[in-house]
Amino acid sequence: MIRVLIERHIAETLEAAYEDRARKVLQQAVSAPGFISGETLVDSKDSNHRITLANWRSELDWDRWYNSEARKDLMSELVPMMDQDEHITVLYQSPMP
Repeated sequence: MIRVLIERHIAETLEAAYEDRARKVLQQAVSAPGFISGETLVDSKDSNHRITLANWRSELDWDRWYNSEARKDLMSELVPMMDQDEHITVLYQSPMP
């Protein structure tokens, strides 16, 4: 299993519209092969900073979703609402020594 950390920063006054569209992205991701679970958090010091932590079966499954036409279409609605580029980090659990 891998975890994907997605950070986005929403432009001022677009929070409600962003939340609506971001929900659609998550709804589509849930049905993608290999998706396990996910949650979105709000930075306590910056309410426009959103962090999504998603669990995927494998990096291949994540890559398939990330590069899918469905995600690209949905992101084309989200990107204009962000005032910074999306930042993605793929994480895996380190083996115990």
